[in-house]
Amino acid sequence: MTSRAQIICTIGPASASSEILRELIAHHMDVARLNFSHGTHEEYAKFIKRIREIAKKTDMNILIMQDLSGPRMKTQSGHAFDENSESVITEKDKKDLHFGLEHEVDYVALSYVHDASDIVELRELMNKYGLVVPIVAKIERREAVENLEKIIEVSDAIMVARGDLGNEYPLEEIPFVQNKIIKACKKAGKPVFVATQMMLSMTESSVPTRAEVTDVENAISEGADGVMLSEETAIGKYPVEAVAMMEKIVSYTETQTDHAPSTSL
Repeated sequence: MTSRAQIICTIGPASASSEILRELIAHHMDVARLNFSHGTHEEYAKFIKRIREIAKKTDMNILIMQDLSGPRMKTQSGHAFDENSESVITEKDKKDLHFGLEHEVDYVALSYVHDASDIVELRELMNKYGLVVPIVAKIERREAVENLEKIIEVSDAIMVARGDLGNEYPLEEIPFVQNKIIKACKKAGKPVFVATQMMLSMTESSVPTRAEVTDVENAISEGADGVMLSEETAIGKYPVEAVAMMEKIVSYTETQTDHAPSTSL
């Protein structure tokens, strides 16, 4: 285990080349997230192979996290949970999961978790497919927050998925929901990381806003074990600069606080 909060980077068109991946790893990318809401199996097979080859050459242990898309529907502002879905594990998710397990991903993140039974269902499906890997429960629904303790109990790690949480709660409540989730995970000794819009401006800008730097610092100070970049590294113009800045913030914050993370993925 490490006391340094881990940096999770979403891999996409902006970051999938060998050159960029090497730089992300050099700036302490710990986990490569593959967002299966986008892209094809053929593309992700290439990404996985490339990440592992570079990690081996640089003697780094880079975890690969498959993020299942779940029952989402398009909205004017992006996407939202499809209330008509019978299960949070869709037919697409099942095919994607089979692919991920065939390629021996290190973690699988489950979207739109409702309660502990969703995690149990996913683990049973993994058993059926012949390989069980750790599961990250994405907390992005009000019901998940209400069922938080039991979800934490059966999960291997927790993601504070603030994007969809913002569709479930008034925005002014999100920081307090985040803090509640982090505290519950720390109490249970389970890894927790914070995601969504951490340095979103760096999708277009080579430097973050002061508010974004403060947001990352606050997450680490609260006890988050990891912080995640999404669009910033997947499709942004400055993926390397975003990770380098994240690395600086994490490193400095941990010299200034007694609340350094103690649990890693």
